[in-house]
Amino acid sequence: MPPGAGPPPGADPVPAPRAPHPVLVAAAAMVFVPDPAAPVVDDADLRHLLDVLRLRPGEPVVAADGAGRWVPCHVAPGARGRGSRGADPSGLLVPDGPAVDEPRRRPEVTVAFAPTKGDRPEWVTQKLTELGVDRIVPLRTSRSVVRWDGERGAKAVGRLRRVAREAAAQCRRPRLPEVSEVCGLDDLARRAGAGFSLADAGGGPPGLDRPVLAVGPEGGWDPDERAAFGPGVGLGDTVLRAETAAVVAGAVLCGLRSGVVLPLA
Repeated sequence: MPPGAGPPPGADPVPAPRAPHPVLVAAAAMVFVPDPAAPVVDDADLRHLLDVLRLRPGEPVVAADGAGRWVPCHVAPGARGRGSRGADPSGLLVPDGPAVDEPRRRPEVTVAFAPTKGDRPEWVTQKLTELGVDRIVPLRTSRSVVRWDGERGAKAVGRLRRVAREAAAQCRRPRLPEVSEVCGLDDLARRAGAGFSLADAGGGPPGLDRPVLAVGPEGGWDPDERAAFGPGVGLGDTVLRAETAAVVAGAVLCGLRSGVVLPLA
């Protein structure tokens, strides 16, 4: 779209880029608690705030519930010089104002990816969380090398959920992404309906009319998968690693939704 041009006739207006809330940006840390209005941190967050970050009384911290509700707080005076030893988790944070409800962004963006070897699935989950993806789905495909089944799959998904929680706190995201159980293309496509597509070389441009995008394994899609779920969506004119493609998918879709990336005329 040329500079200064508006959307084509009949198209939805392009949203203005939305900056993070200034309180979230200024906070020294974010923690997730059951009730932000009466924040009680768990032992891990207690140690992180006082022993790792070494926060002092009065420093700003945001307490969020992971569902979009958050409260600005500050570290209580009693935390001075004691670290986490003997600190009261229920009295560490003092609310500074009313709760803020972070609106859910529409359409919700889903990126599904076939897990690869090593710690790359954790890296993908971290980056998709930072980008603002709403739902992250570990995917089972015909050519998947890594198979997350049974107990192994449950442990792997639990690990991804912990990574997503840590990444959301780091990037000051009050609403946690949903990290789904491992599923196949049939189940994913059935739930997504017309909004589902495969990321595939040579496909058409991505758009918010198809906000559920599946990224295949290192070996690519099986011909039967292409036949069943095509045509695909392209992510550029180079061959991307599987984990890179997943992050590019999230970046493009979330960029289109936020107005940072402009749609094609």
